Order: sequence, then structure tokens, then C-alpha cells
Amino acid sequence: MRKAYALPAVAIAAAFPLLTMTAASADDGAHSYQASLGSVNASGVTGTGMVTLDGNTATVMIEASGLLAGAPHAQHFHIGAMGTCPTNDLADDADKDGWVSVTEAAKYYGAIGTSLTTSGDTSPESGLAIDRFPTAEGGSISYDRTFEVTDDVRDAFEAGTAVIVLHGVDKDGSGAYDGDVKSDLDPSLPMEATAPAACGGLEVAQMGAAPIGGAETGAGSTAGTENTAVMGVGALAAAGAVAAGAVAYRRRQADQA
Repeated sequence: MRKAYALPAVAIAAAFPLLTMTAASADDGAHSYQASLGSVNASGVTGTGMVTLDGNTATVMIEASGLLAGAPHAQHFHIGAMGTCPTNDLADDADKDGWVSVTEAAKYYGAIGTSLTTSGDTSPESGLAIDRFPTAEGGSISYDRTFEVTDDVRDAFEAGTAVIVLHGVDKDGSGAYDGDVKSDLDPSLPMEATAPAACGGLEVAQMGAAPIGGAETGAGSTAGTENTAVMGVGALAAAGAVAAGAVAYRRRQADQA
């Protein structure tokens, strides 16, 4: 009897290192985070954000619609607060000027951690670099860029307090940033130019490990992790098949005897 079950034990033991390696690989390397962008200030803007973070290297994709066509829209990672967004425009408009300003929303999503510019500097100092933010073509933006983030931004992702915020709201429907209420960030600008238009907290993506091979295709480490997992399951199944065959063989040998 001991010999009859020795082979299954060896087979399962041989498969175990592969299974252990598979489990470990799912936790190593890059990770993906996603955000569902909801409207702020009754902007009607909606969209999605996806961030692949590998150490301090971030690949960011944002798709959003409902924006002011032909106008630039500042966009940032905000960090250092609750990692959430304003939920009630009326309740969050503390000074009752008709706007949820950046200052009023900061208690939810914090200060600028990264400026999601199309080129050049991505630090908070570029927070109002309007000439380097995406312009909404037909009311939509499609943003894709890879760059380095600072340690505090990386830590905010890990802590679950990183948020994507898009700014710029044509509240009066004039087709331009205008109006009598001035920006709380830059009094030379109308509030429409800097008020938050859409916001979404970044959460670990359901896919698990991030797609190292390219954010656009979704290929890379995620697919690799899935395939490795399949190989691990296959190894265990193979071990089980060998074990079952060994048991059956030993039983037949015993019956014939």
C-alpha cells in the first residue's frame, strides 16, 4: 500500500513548486488601477481612467466625453486626502457661489500629486499649464502617456487615496470658459476653466497584475499571469492524472495476484 501511493505523493510534490511560483508571480511586478469618472458641477462629463504602475513608472490612459469641445482641460492625480470625490454639488458648495471649487473638493481628493500633461513636466507646478493639457476634440479626450511619478504619488496608489480629476466646465453653455465667478486657483481665470468637471477614485483593477506589454492592447503581464496560472492548474491536473493512473495500476496488479 505504501508503494501504491508513493508515486501520487511525488507527483503532487513535483507540481507544488510551480503552483507556488504561480501564486507569487501574481503579486510581483506592475499593477493596474482603474477609475470610473463621474460628473462634478453638473458637467455631464463621464469617462474612465486606467493606470499601470510599475515601480514609479506610470502609464496612464483616460477616455472622457461631455467636455467643452475645442477647449483644454487640466487633469491631475490628486492625493493626500480621502481618495474620494464630491458627491453632492449643493452640499459641497460651501460658499454658495454655485460651484464646487477645487478648494471645496480638496477635502475629498487632496492636492495635486501629478499633472497629467501631454508633454514636458508632470509635477504639481504644471497644474495650470493649460497649453500642455488635452484639448477636447468633439467634446472628448483620449489620453495616453507614460512617465515617472514621485514616491508620494506611488504611495497614494498603494494606500488607495489616488484620484483622477478632470477640470473645465462650460456651465452657462456659451461655448467658452467665461462668467463672473473667478477661479479659486487663479483669479485671472473664470471658475469655469478650473472647476472640477469629473472625478474618480483609483482602485486596484479587477484584472490584477498590470499589462506590462502595452496599456493600449491589454497584453503583457496580465496575459502572462493568466497563462502561468493555467499552466499551474494544468500541472496539478497532470499530477492528479498520474496519481490516479498509478493507483488504478496498483489495484489491477493486486487483483491479478
